[in-house]
Amino acid sequence: MSLVARHLEANGIPTVVVGSARDIVEQCGVARFVFSDFPLGNACGKAFDDETQRGILEHAFGLLESAIGPRTTVQTPYVWSEDPSWRDRFLDIGSNADEQPAERSD
Repeated sequence: MSLVARHLEANGIPTVVVGSARDIVEQCGVARFVFSDFPLGNACGKAFDDETQRGILEHAFGLLESAIGPRTTVQTPYVWSEDPSWRDRFLDIGSNADEQPAERSD
């Protein structure tokens, strides 16, 4: 998506990327980036969280209007969870925090 945004910008179409992979998007050098510290694939928040989703879109449109220079990044004030351990558990599919992984019998 970041490379598409750069191509559109190069052809005179202003863009804003909304994402949650800050290092990757900034490395690509997009013109305007709204960063949400959320799990990958959830840059606009949790499903059915209309208030957060609306707020993130307001940040994006505001950045489109107000960015004064290239490679402008704005971070949203929203949090995925008050418990920061979601980062450790997000991609841990198939196991619960209280369970030990089953031993393999190869």
